Amino acid sequence: SCRKNLINPRLKLWHHGTKQVQPEIFMLHHTFIKVRGYHLDGYQHVNNARYLEFLEEARWGYLEQHGDIEHFEQLGLAWVIVNININYRAQATMGQQLRIDTEFSAINTKSSVIHQKIWLDGTDTLVADANITFVCLDKKTGRAVVIEGDLKSRLEPRLAHQIDI
Repeated sequence: SCRKNLINPRLKLWHHGTKQVQPEIFMLHHTFIKVRGYHLDGYQHVNNARYLEFLEEARWGYLEQHGDIEHFEQLGLAWVIVNININYRAQATMGQQLRIDTEFSAINTKSSVIHQKIWLDGTDTLVADANITFVCLDKKTGRAVVIEGDLKSRLEPRLAHQIDI
């Protein structure tokens, strides 16, 4: 097998021999959210719990973009969060536009990790970043399934760092 290496994570350019390619499937998913008054706490910045909602909205957008919601529903599978690690880096206030970048960062035997970053749109200010760990649950048995075969093949091309072709 031949390996592609990510040479510019921000632009998502892949290096394969002497050719750079930018395949659509590997692009970050971007979600934009305007900070509203109801997102704020008593200190007039976004309440920490609201960031989890912003991240969830972005993950739903990512899944919709790739047709995953219908696909996994047909298979009787559901993605269930088992762990969230979030770092709060800067504050966001009313009227600011946030850009949330979403991408897969790991696929393990029974879990996968989505990495997300929240930026003040149009700046290099990182507001928060998070790693969200999921298991793929069989809705009939209520048990996590092994990520292998077609399931693994569907997810692996989305890994952020490198892929096999």
